[in-house]
This record gives sequence, structure tokens and C-alpha cells, in this order.
Amino acid sequence: MSDLRFLAPVRRWSSALPPIWLEAALTGLVLVVQLWPLLTRDNPSGGPWHWWGYVVVVAATVPLVWRRRAPAAVLLATLVATACYDLVDEVAAQPIWYGAGIAIYTVAAHSAPWLRRLMIVVTVGGGLLVVGSYETAMRGVVLCVAAYAIGRAAAVSRAHAAALEERAAQLAREREAEAERAAERERARIARDMHDILAHAVSLMVVQAEAGPVVVRNDPARAEAAFDAIAAAGRDAMDQLRRLLNVLKKEEGPRAPQPTIAAVAGLVEQVRAAGLDVAYSTSGEPGPLPPDAEVAAYRIAQEALTNIVKHAGATRADIRLAWQDDTLMIDIADDGGGSASSLPSGGNGLIGIRERAAACGGTADIGRRTDGPGFRVLVRLPLTGRAVAA
Repeated sequence: MSDLRFLAPVRRWSSALPPIWLEAALTGLVLVVQLWPLLTRDNPSGGPWHWWGYVVVVAATVPLVWRRRAPAAVLLATLVATACYDLVDEVAAQPIWYGAGIAIYTVAAHSAPWLRRLMIVVTVGGGLLVVGSYETAMRGVVLCVAAYAIGRAAAVSRAHAAALEERAAQLAREREAEAERAAERERARIARDMHDILAHAVSLMVVQAEAGPVVVRNDPARAEAAFDAIAAAGRDAMDQLRRLLNVLKKEEGPRAPQPTIAAVAGLVEQVRAAGLDVAYSTSGEPGPLPPDAEVAAYRIAQEALTNIVKHAGATRADIRLAWQDDTLMIDIADDGGGSASSLPSGGNGLIGIRERAAACGGTADIGRRTDGPGFRVLVRLPLTGRAVAA
């Protein structure tokens, strides 16, 4: 195969030419080859060769110019002209099968199955009827079968190459579609994260700012703590937003890790600083949690606490992380009067909680508490990434 690499430039150059030019060049080459004996050999009788030989050679060769447009018609015209070569004696002794061989190859490579089978039968049968000897008949049959086999091999090779190109194009389209779907999923994830970050930080800042005018007159120390909490919430939101926005940049920038379940304790401290009494506890032996579930657990806790601060009107919240055999249970409850129907904008935060849990193979149960006033978010995330039955 490496020995044929020098043909690659020739193929590229020839493919850039108009097809009719290539057909004309091939026809001219065959015409020169078949006229050569008539032009270079001497007639044993001493005179010139009969004009009939020149006419037959031209008639058997010139139709090759249209071989791709009408393969069967060109083959018939070439066969008829070839059969007429020996009708006179004063012609050069030569086989003029080159044009017929090319025409047979073209029929085999470009014609419909029924047509090429019919033409091979006509060619072989007609040749056997008009040849003058057994040896000539055998040579003709071998030439016909060889040309037909080469034509079919070329057609199969082209079809295989076209199929490979189509498959490659299909794979490229599938890769582009998958990349676009992945980008959409990433954009949706970033939108959810930005919603969680902004909602949580703004809620804490609003609560602290609303309480500021009251405590600044009665308890300056507490007012100072409120302003510190506002600043801390703003800085934390800016840090998280900066990490998310770095993902959207074309050039790679420094990235910090996403918050995980280990950061829930710090999240609780932020909410406590806003004035809400939050109890935080864990039980069981921590198990291996997939990375996406680590981030989801933090975001779920963040969104739940944000809803409590913004909408529940609660004075106390409880967060429990229970590590079980193959499940992490996140239980967040409050004593307020909020409900799913009372949340603004259709409760998009609760939808985000359910989506995050489902994306990790877990479940989320959200609703009113049955053991007293308040609202509860109960999320189960699989430790091993296996889906948990709803």
C-alpha cells in the first residue's frame, strides 16, 4: 500500500478535472493504441491498409466518451463495431478488444444489477457466435469475465468507501449533538447553582439588613455582627459565582473545587448568623459518596435553608445527615408556616432540589410535616451511585 502513495497526488489532480476531460483522455489513449498497428505496420500486399480498419477502430473507441452516461448503449456500439473489424482482409492483424473491455468494466461498475447481468450474457453469447476459433472464444470469455470482475470490485470498493464516509459523518454529527446536549446540561447545572448561590446569599443579606435598623439602636454589638454576616455572605457568593463563571470562559482559568457535603457545617453557621436557630447533627458512619452527589448534597441543603429563611417564617430549623448502609439521608425541617404552594415563582427552588436528587439517582420528598407545624425536605442519595427506588 505504501508503494502506491505516489498515486495520491495524481488522484487528487484527476478528481479536480471535469469528468468529460478524463473520458476524452481515456478515449484518445485507446484510439492511439488501436490505430498504432495500422499506422506503423506495413501491409504485406504492398499497398496501404484498407480504410475499413480505420473506420471500425474509430467506431469501436469514440463511444467511450459517453460510457458513464449510457454504459449499456456504449457497450453494444463497441461490440458491434468490434465484430465488423474482420469483414475485410486488408486490415492489420490485431485484437481490438480494449474498448469493449472498458465498456464491460463500466457496465459492471455503474449499471443496475439486472442490466449488467443481461449485458454480460449478451456479450459472452454474442462473442461465442461470431468468433472464428476456439482459442479466440476462450480469450474473449476470459477478457469479458475479468473486465466484469474488476468493475464489480471497483463498485463494491466505492460503495464501502461511501458507507465509511457516511458512517464517519454520522458519528461526527452524533458527537456534535452529544457535545451540545452536554453543554446544555452544563448550562442548566450552572443556572441551578447560580440560582442557589444568589438566593441563599441575598436571603441572608436581606434578613440581616431588615433587622439592622432595629438592633443598631438597641444592641450595637449585634448590629455589628449583622453587618459582618452580610459581608461574609456577599464574599462567599462572589467566590462561588467566580468559580462558576470561570467554567464559561473560553480560556482555562484557575478553578477552586465545588462545595461538598463537608461545607454544610459552614453553611449552617452562616444561617445562624442571620438569626435563625439551626440544629445540625450527623449519625452513622460516612460512606463513599459520588462527586456529583457531594455537590448536590450541599446545594440541596443550601436551597432548603434559603427557602426557610425567605418563606417559612420559622424560628428554628433542624438538619440531620444520616449515613445508612447504601444511602445518605438529608432531613431538613422547620417550624414555620410555609408550604410548597406558598413559594414564589412556582417553587423553582423545590423543583431544583428534586432535579438534583434525581440526577444523582436519589429521591426527594417535600411537604408539610406530619409531627407538628412546619415544612420538611427529605432527600435520599445513593452512596454507590445506584438508583434508589422511589
